[in-house]
Amino acid sequence: MPWQMTMQYLINQPVGVSLTDGTGVSGILCSITHQEIYLLEYLYHTQFALRHYPLNQVRDVLPFPACNGPTPPLY
Repeated sequence: MPWQMTMQYLINQPVGVSLTDGTGVSGILCSITHQEIYLLEYLYHTQFALRHYPLNQVRDVLPFPACNGPTPPLY
């Protein structure tokens, strides 16, 4: 199923976004309009930024996978 059809189910979820220029970004998908997606991205320390990307620059939107690896020891 194309990402445009499933993206609405990813709102408020951590996603990776592949852009048409070959770069990628990740964050929480906050909203979708007819022209843009809005992504809450971590900058540094305690700072976050709500950034928007035109849909014509988005190649794919993928949910983060579950953490199914080995459980590290607790200290």
